[in-house]
Amino acid sequence: MFSFIQKWAGFVRFSHTIFALPFALAAMAVAARENRGWPGWRTFGLILGAMVCARTCAMAFNRIVDRKFDALNPRTANRHLPAGQIRLFSAIALCTLSGAGLIAASWFLNPLCFYLSPVALVVICYYSLTKRFTDYTHVFLGFALALAPVGAWLAVRGGFGFMSPVGMFDSPEALLAWLGAARVGLQPVVLALAVVLWLVGFDIIYALQDYEFDKRQGLHSLVVAWGPKNALAAAFLAHLVMCGLLFAFGVLCGFRIAYLVGWGIIVACLVLEHWIARRRSLNWINVAFFRLNAVVSAVFLAVVVAEVVFQGGFRLR
Repeated sequence: MFSFIQKWAGFVRFSHTIFALPFALAAMAVAARENRGWPGWRTFGLILGAMVCARTCAMAFNRIVDRKFDALNPRTANRHLPAGQIRLFSAIALCTLSGAGLIAASWFLNPLCFYLSPVALVVICYYSLTKRFTDYTHVFLGFALALAPVGAWLAVRGGFGFMSPVGMFDSPEALLAWLGAARVGLQPVVLALAVVLWLVGFDIIYALQDYEFDKRQGLHSLVVAWGPKNALAAAFLAHLVMCGLLFAFGVLCGFRIAYLVGWGIIVACLVLEHWIARRRSLNWINVAFFRLNAVVSAVFLAVVVAEVVFQGGFRLR
């Protein structure tokens, strides 16, 4: 039984859930900050289920549509589908069931999440096709990952909370109310943009491993289009802007010392990641991609939760 679970978890790389899930949980905590970041067991369970189903569906779809390329690439030839460890029919069934699971979880959350769930499925699966026709495949993956914090926010609040500008100048109180609502509504938007750029940066680094193979097979990426050196410069710029957006997110949320400390750790991790990536060793790139980005997402979640639950001097609300 354990080997069966391990095989399927390896097929969808369940461990990679750590990249999207912490940002979703952080957005959930901020959205529910009036209750110390806790939306209740029901909402939390549904968010968790929706995120796992979405991630499983996207990865299963990726493995299905890329199985022929995986079989040709020495780095990926031992994956489950090309190696015959999992049948294609079983992979399609898992993809379909997990997609249905996302829609079902969204239905129990609120109407807006339910209506948007098919759109989310299209976006998260569409990325797997983009490497066939666009150099900006990393951006599409970034948008797919950025749906996690936006979805978690909508699950808790049922909307972004922006107010109509009509009447905002009628009185100082109306203007302040509109500005307050705009500040809150911008929080998930800024966080989502930061996630997009974070993903663009580290996916470019990850794509360095397949530079020669992608070039031979006619697959697209910024690494193939611009060359490794220029692509790494673009990745560094993406992470630079991402750090600015994370700082802006902290300002919009009114976060203090704990967040600043975490932000400094994240910046240090990204600088180290780019230093490692420039060595161009496969093992070193794997370290940069997996371990450092896992630290980035984990630290971000930890400091956001700390700021939501505690205030400045770590006093309980």
